[in-house]
Amino acid sequence: MNSAEGIVCAFQKSIEDIEAPARTDNDILNIIGLGLIEAVQALYPGTDEAFCDILSERYRHHYVENNTIESHMFDGAESLLQELNERDYLLALATGKARRGLKRVFEDTGMDKYFHSSRCADECFSKPHPQMVEELMDQFGCTPDRTLMIGDTEYDLQMAKNAGAHGLGVSYGVHGLERLQQCEPLDCVHSLEELTRWLRQNA
Repeated sequence: MNSAEGIVCAFQKSIEDIEAPARTDNDILNIIGLGLIEAVQALYPGTDEAFCDILSERYRHHYVENNTIESHMFDGAESLLQELNERDYLLALATGKARRGLKRVFEDTGMDKYFHSSRCADECFSKPHPQMVEELMDQFGCTPDRTLMIGDTEYDLQMAKNAGAHGLGVSYGVHGLERLQQCEPLDCVHSLEELTRWLRQNA
């Protein structure tokens, strides 16, 4: 789903709330995928724990409790998830969102019915650390060579690489093709339709 606009808006409102030095929308797009504390530290290097806590609290308020921007599923996304379930694939989410934020997304979309498990950034080390993928592989008894991480950021694909799993980049999300390719994924696709065809041919 396309959640970038909501994340950028929530960060900008949070920065304004605490009168922190301004950051551009592109600055914020660059840190999407990281855990919240790691994202704040990337936006404001060298800041102390108190600053990170205050900005993080405001972000949670705007993203979870006060978000007026809906995140929409890409056209065809739900039918692809349904198809993969029917083919008996185990589907999991490894996300930079906190559990509270993921719960809100699930409540808004009803997409939790398609996923067998999930890991969030407040439960594990932030991407690109491999912990989220490693825990999910352990839970399912799945080896790295049979695990595919589909991601739209370099943090997703580097996490997969760090876990010894395969990565598949999607360039229609946050990071561009060149950044994704630097992580040496199996391939990169440029639309959800192309992703669907790739999975039918290769998965």
